[in-house]
Amino acid sequence: MQNYQKKALPKRIILIRHGESLGNVDEKIFEITSDHKIPLTPAGMEQAEQTGMEILNMVSEQGKSKDWNVYFYVSPYARTRQTLKGVGKAFPKNRVIGVKEECRVREQDFGNFQDYEKMRELKEIRNRYGTFFYRFPEGESGADVFDRVSSFLESLWRDIDMNRYPDSNYSDNNLNLVIVSHGLCIRIFMMRWFKWTVEQFELLYNPKNAEYRVMELGQGGEYSLSIHHSEETLQAWGLSSEMIADQKWRAEGEGEGDEKRLWNCDAFFDSLAESDASENENGEAN
Repeated sequence: MQNYQKKALPKRIILIRHGESLGNVDEKIFEITSDHKIPLTPAGMEQAEQTGMEILNMVSEQGKSKDWNVYFYVSPYARTRQTLKGVGKAFPKNRVIGVKEECRVREQDFGNFQDYEKMRELKEIRNRYGTFFYRFPEGESGADVFDRVSSFLESLWRDIDMNRYPDSNYSDNNLNLVIVSHGLCIRIFMMRWFKWTVEQFELLYNPKNAEYRVMELGQGGEYSLSIHHSEETLQAWGLSSEMIADQKWRAEGEGEGDEKRLWNCDAFFDSLAESDASENENGEAN
């Protein structure tokens, strides 16, 4: 994806988790209702509307900016579509340049109708096994979600590169992409985008209902969480000090590609020599 760093890019990519749903307040509903049909609660709709107002104020710079618009991607689940409707109440029609239902940012598949007691047992096993690799019987693992989110990201970059957004010219960074999705899927999206390891992924917490993550374009052409969110907030989400340092670099960096970054190899090797054994102290070949 580094080939796109010098191109005009959307100003923000905003990831929103759906508001409170009936599944959040009564897990037994999954025994009789398909996961994708679980609706929001009235409180969940209120959360969505509040989130919409907050995002409107952000992208419009408290109403001071006259050059901005939004394009939405939404999971096909009932609770995400309803969240989108709640969020959308804040926006004037002329500022919403499009919406696309995107199946690849749907909820992790836990199987079909779910036995309440059995799911409690399986989720305890998942916590011991590891969220990323544990696959639910007849469902998905986090790794499976990673694969489809990776496919979506490739499509997203093509949409950006070919400027497939109607009535949009984001050479002045006036476009905001908003993705309405689910907790684990949002964590996976950020993992894939920022090239976090599985170990780093396991440190993270899911967004709360109607909570959002803002990836904003930095000075050097990299997206960063640290432009809109404080270091304390990133820590509360589970980002390690190394992950936060990387977010700060992305906000303030000068646009160097990944191949020029100094990556921390210590996580993968016990020890590495400072230089080739065939070189002398001056760095010259012996």
